[in-house]
Amino acid sequence: MTVNKILSLGFFLAALAVILGALGAHTLKQMVSPQQLEVFKTGVQYHFYHAIGIVCVGFLAKLFPDLRRLDLIVYLFLAGIICFSGSLYAFTIEEAMNISKSTWIGIITPLGGVFFIAGWICLGIKTIKNK
Repeated sequence: MTVNKILSLGFFLAALAVILGALGAHTLKQMVSPQQLEVFKTGVQYHFYHAIGIVCVGFLAKLFPDLRRLDLIVYLFLAGIICFSGSLYAFTIEEAMNISKSTWIGIITPLGGVFFIAGWICLGIKTIKNK
């Protein structure tokens, strides 16, 4: 993945986090319980943190062109956003639409957390190994 694609992905994901945050603050607030709204906000927070993380990876790739294979980190953060934040969004949508909760979605949430952790560890290893 090129540096510009990494940066563009990070910026797009950050914009999406802002849109979803606004949706939660203005629309979902009327449709779900306060506890479920907090779950949604947690999804938005982690989504935003890792979108910024992807942008940082893009800037690191620009500053240190010898840092190779940063794609894995980007993909881990992206998978974390999809699994962790996406599952929290899905839980909230289920409540908003009065749909019975899917038990399988709960399995995906911690997997997303593992992807986030793995991405940060890989980034740490990459920067340690950088000469």
